[in-house]
Amino acid sequence: MSSCQGTMPGCKGKKSWPELVGKDGNEAAEIIKSENCFVKLTVVLLEGTPVTKDFRCDRVRVFVDACGKVVETPVIT
Repeated sequence: MSSCQGTMPGCKGKKSWPELVGKDGNEAAEIIKSENCFVKLTVVLLEGTPVTKDFRCDRVRVFVDACGKVVETPVIT
């Protein structure tokens, strides 16, 4: 299935990337954008950073540790 053809209710395309845990955060952000053309905003944040609770189908937050490695599964938020 193409990254632009997801059919779950609400958001389109791939919605989570568990395989990116442990990878470099910036590289993970680029992979996410390449795998879901509907994601327009990938934000790399240090784990524990406060974030808004609003939901957007075009945003994925990538939480990283002090070494820049992804520490939790990136998901559409």
